[in-house]
Amino acid sequence: MVSRIEKYLAHLDRLSRGREPRFFPVESTKQGLNGVTEIVYDDLPDGLSTTLTYGLSLAEHPDWRHGSPELCISVNSADVIWAHAVGYLAEQLRGTVPFAYGNTIDFGERITPASEMTAFCVFAPIVLDRDDHLGIDVGVPGDEGHDVINIQGIYPIHEVERRFIDEQGLEAFWNRDWEPTDVSRRPAV
Repeated sequence: MVSRIEKYLAHLDRLSRGREPRFFPVESTKQGLNGVTEIVYDDLPDGLSTTLTYGLSLAEHPDWRHGSPELCISVNSADVIWAHAVGYLAEQLRGTVPFAYGNTIDFGERITPASEMTAFCVFAPIVLDRDDHLGIDVGVPGDEGHDVINIQGIYPIHEVERRFIDEQGLEAFWNRDWEPTDVSRRPAV
């Protein structure tokens, strides 16, 4: 019998064409839930570091009606702190934050010393096609279609951008001139 995590990792293996990731566990602080794992792909796609989580989707949230999320961040930095920040958020906020498109998250401090960004926003992952990030069936045999993961993109942003998104909406921000993978960029608003 293939487990939920094995089905998810097989999906990621197909997407990465067999590239070997690094795994970083994040210990659970939630009673009855296993921890979160950061799955880090170096230089995938070219020049970017891409991290996906596993474990956020083990929680429940009333807004998760068509599947539960896992997170994906792709940045032009080799600093593994970006991966650890996303793993930390997934573990700490699972069950309380829906991680829906347009959600913003105040990290409360600089995410890394080398970047002035202190927040994140959630939208579709720019490094994955729609069919590759939505509706990933991880149900056990006989229960297919009842356990679905949707991979959500999470993007580092500046505090002024977080406030702009909260006031004006994600679309107004997303259509501005900015590079979502550039962690050293200036604010777009």
